[in-house]
Amino acid sequence: MIRINLLGQARPKATKQAVPLESTLQVLLGLAAVAVACVVLAVVYFSQKRQLDETNTRIHQLQAEKASLQQIKQDVDRFESQKSILQQRIDVIETLQKNRSGGQDLLRTVANTVVRVDSLWLTSLTRTAGALEIDGEAGSINSVANFITELKRSGYFDKIEIKDAKENDLVPGVETYSFSMTAEVASAAGPKTETTGAKNPPAPAAKGRS
Repeated sequence: MIRINLLGQARPKATKQAVPLESTLQVLLGLAAVAVACVVLAVVYFSQKRQLDETNTRIHQLQAEKASLQQIKQDVDRFESQKSILQQRIDVIETLQKNRSGGQDLLRTVANTVVRVDSLWLTSLTRTAGALEIDGEAGSINSVANFITELKRSGYFDKIEIKDAKENDLVPGVETYSFSMTAEVASAAGPKTETTGAKNPPAPAAKGRS
């Protein structure tokens, strides 16, 4: 649409209004505050992100150390189990060796005891737990009694009991006796040693005058 000025007068030009200085300063201060806030937030963000990355890295390191320690613990447990098995085997071997040497000493003691008794021999010797079951033959009851005395003197036995003693006809025309007894092995078996006082040596004879 075309407008026609019928008055013939020029239209006044629009005048620009001046922006107040205070408003300009407020805008600038607001922009500066926003910029400072953005910088602070950026600094805080990157600082927190760096700390988070370091924490995650430390967590991964600790997890790796934990896995390594768990493997070491499994190895230690396996070694302890093997050590326990080996120790049990060693204990069994030592026990067998001890019983073997102890049995040899016991048999040697019984044999030496029999040798010191006249007209007596053993027909059976059985060890059960901590006792001996002894069967034998003797030429007289006195021989059996002497055998018991020698067993007591040996120090290897605490308690000796006669189960049976009777005359038999093992050899026709010869008096023989069969006997059966038990002897408990002492807890600290060992031969007894008899100590005797030292005798004063005789005084040397005085030399006479020639």
